[in-house]
Amino acid sequence: MRLLQLLTEAKESFEEFATKRGEGAAKIASNAHEKGGLALLTWHHFKVKAPYYKKATEGKLDKEQAQKEFEDTYKKISLDMSPIAFQREVGRLEVLGELLIKNK
Repeated sequence: MRLLQLLTEAKESFEEFATKRGEGAAKIASNAHEKGGLALLTWHHFKVKAPYYKKATEGKLDKEQAQKEFEDTYKKISLDMSPIAFQREVGRLEVLGELLIKNK
């Protein structure tokens, strides 16, 4: 019974983590979008995170798929990218990494 309780608490804790991080990212993205200009790079960085936090919040994050996407994203990041593409991919890498680390 204690193990089940610990697993339930860990899952709730992970989902709460994803919810709070998702809310923070959404706020930053919204503020950057309103500001416009160069702040739009920040918007691209944080906007890409939303679907990942949503999946994690709903308990639908596929850990194996997320690990593969993390590795693929890591390999794709380069200095040959546009600033927007760079911000999107680094944002993707960041959200996947933090969710995978938190969900160990």
